[in-house]
Amino acid sequence: MSSTTTSITCTGLTFGWPDGTPVLDGLDLSVGPGRTGLIGLNGTGKSTLLKLIAGELTPLGGAVRVTGELGHLPQNLTLDTSLRVDEALGVADARAALHAIEAGDAAEEHFTAIGDDWDVEERARATLDQLGLVGVGLDRTVGEVSGGESVLLRLAALLLARPDVLLLDEPTNDLDREARQRLYAAVSAWPGVLVVVSHDRELLGLVDRIADLRPDGVHWYGGNLDAYEEAVAAEQEAAERMVRVAEADVKRQRRELTESQSKLAKRVRYGNKMSANKREPKIVMNQRKRDAQVSGAKHRLLHEQRLEDAKERLDEAAEAVRDDAEIRVDLPFTAVPPGRRVLTLRDVELRCGARATLDVHGPERIALLGRNGSGKSTLLRTIAGGLPAVAGEVETHVPVRSLPQRLDVLDDDLSLVENVARLAPEATNNRVRAQLARFLFKGARADRTVGTLSGGERFRATLAAVMLAEPAPQLLMLDEPTNNLDMASVRQLVAALGSYEGALIVAGHDVPFLRDIGVTRWLRLDGELNPVDPEEV
Repeated sequence: MSSTTTSITCTGLTFGWPDGTPVLDGLDLSVGPGRTGLIGLNGTGKSTLLKLIAGELTPLGGAVRVTGELGHLPQNLTLDTSLRVDEALGVADARAALHAIEAGDAAEEHFTAIGDDWDVEERARATLDQLGLVGVGLDRTVGEVSGGESVLLRLAALLLARPDVLLLDEPTNDLDREARQRLYAAVSAWPGVLVVVSHDRELLGLVDRIADLRPDGVHWYGGNLDAYEEAVAAEQEAAERMVRVAEADVKRQRRELTESQSKLAKRVRYGNKMSANKREPKIVMNQRKRDAQVSGAKHRLLHEQRLEDAKERLDEAAEAVRDDAEIRVDLPFTAVPPGRRVLTLRDVELRCGARATLDVHGPERIALLGRNGSGKSTLLRTIAGGLPAVAGEVETHVPVRSLPQRLDVLDDDLSLVENVARLAPEATNNRVRAQLARFLFKGARADRTVGTLSGGERFRATLAAVMLAEPAPQLLMLDEPTNNLDMASVRQLVAALGSYEGALIVAGHDVPFLRDIGVTRWLRLDGELNPVDPEEV
């Protein structure tokens, strides 16, 4: 494939969900060689666009053309847990044929299965090692690896397939710090066309260009995320300046219209006075009256048109200013006094073999760190009562709610209002809707079916349902909460948690986010639960 050939072309691409919710409307997009970061607010259709390009969804209109072989790493990866690792990598047939030939079976079908790929086993192991999956044998099953390792396993399969075009959708979700570093290295070395949807600042720092997907189409910016943010900041400053200019123009046009109407009223009063005093012939006064009416009407219409034009310019200027609304949390019943005991763990042994002893008091904010597979999610599920401890004592002293990684709290077939009502049966419909509005689901948005929401919208909806549940949670646990969130949504989440007054335990690898939410204690789960110096994180 020529390095100058455009590899992805979307023309007039239109897509909507079966319930009528529009996602893309006449989108045009061309992506060439290099690394492209695809960003945009949650719900603008980033993941949907990748699925359309990959052929996993059928557009309602328009066309997609991809030049070359394509590989796609989806956001919500599901692998058959019964598959062997070599099957998940797509090398099982070639590997079996190679072993058969080595055992003396010279059947033609074995040579056909191998082709020119005689080093397939070595390449597979080298690729696994490159991504940090050193201990993952080719004969193991997918069910034996962690969620983060399964993401790397799928990425390894794509690297082995050597596609010309690679689509990555939030690839750092579920990856620990070391795994992320390996993925960064793989992205940096990618020789073909790569499009990545992500909120990971370090990953977006490696791209060559940013494509910002907005309701009116794609806006392109050269350079990585830092260059994009500088350009957007300049755009925002210019847009806000234009709003101020347009506002001043509207005020001036209103003032001139008022002055014009005042002058016209004075002329009318003067004419009436002259008519009453009969100082001029009647025919002259009537003509002056008609002339004044015509002139006044023209003058008024001119100023009214100028005012309308000024208002339109103001509306256009205001639309150019981006509005990343903030989630607002107002739940006074979540507050926990500083000295109150919230959680007690005594010599708890988890199913994964890890052990934990912990006391949590008052509105502490705890960051739970650890490598993939160390048991962070298992610990949170055990505290929430979803999994029994193998040994030890787990005691919660306040109402607890947990937001799991898989966001499976909500019923996909029900609306947002119906889902929240299930968790807060005593709340009135008006109260439910008022609270959902605080989480940016206003009006008809609250009636959307959960199954039609984007990853970020689903997170926000799940957070709303969990926070609004009865009784109000005084201990809130979040597992990898920034997965699937765009950067604006991460800022919204930081603001929401800033106004939450209960205790907080957050498992994650997004250190900048953890610092932003004001973590007061850092813990690492690595066989045992131990404190960590914040300076070493």
